[in-house]
Amino acid sequence: MITNLYLIRHGEAYSNVEPIMGGVQGDRGLTERGVAQVEALARRLAQGEIAADVLYASTLPRARMTAEPVAEALNLPIHWDDDLQELRPGEADGMHIDEARARFPQMSLFFKEYFTPIAPGGESWASFQFRASAALERMVTRHHGETIVAVCHGGIVEVSFLFMLGLGPQVRGRNAFHIRNTAITHWRQVTSRDGRLEWQLIAHNDCWHLRDLEPEQSHA
Repeated sequence: MITNLYLIRHGEAYSNVEPIMGGVQGDRGLTERGVAQVEALARRLAQGEIAADVLYASTLPRARMTAEPVAEALNLPIHWDDDLQELRPGEADGMHIDEARARFPQMSLFFKEYFTPIAPGGESWASFQFRASAALERMVTRHHGETIVAVCHGGIVEVSFLFMLGLGPQVRGRNAFHIRNTAITHWRQVTSRDGRLEWQLIAHNDCWHLRDLEPEQSHA
């Protein structure tokens, strides 16, 4: 039995370009460019490329604005899931990133001290990874043998690599998994010859639907 999981990052958001710490307060939704990206994604998905059984989405505005056209393209209802939100910035929510760094010096330690919150009331890298991993496991367990689509955030996609590869937050050093807006990451779970469940990475950063909008980058 094969389980397919497609993770789709939201379109370009105001919080990406300003740049603002984009939690519940700081997220003002998609830019005009982000809306165009999502429209291109929806046109692609409407062609039937992904025969999805279920659609999940983060509840942050930038993900909501991405998920709604995706739902229409896939002809599926949306299961909203708070646990698919990006890392929660706590008291830094809504601040310009430079202001947040000045006010909360622990931000410089975020990827060195994995259990130190990014700001008071926010998540640490370890607690975010735990939440995101639990959300991924819950979806996959609940929909074993199905094709799942989840509209989420770059951080969730990044954690999927750590979760699928069995790496914990305490692993020293950090390599970033570049994730473009509206790009698709496709994981497939199969049963190996010895009976183990095995995750296979089928595609990452798949954004060919942006080729007419951003031809110089759509191959990334």
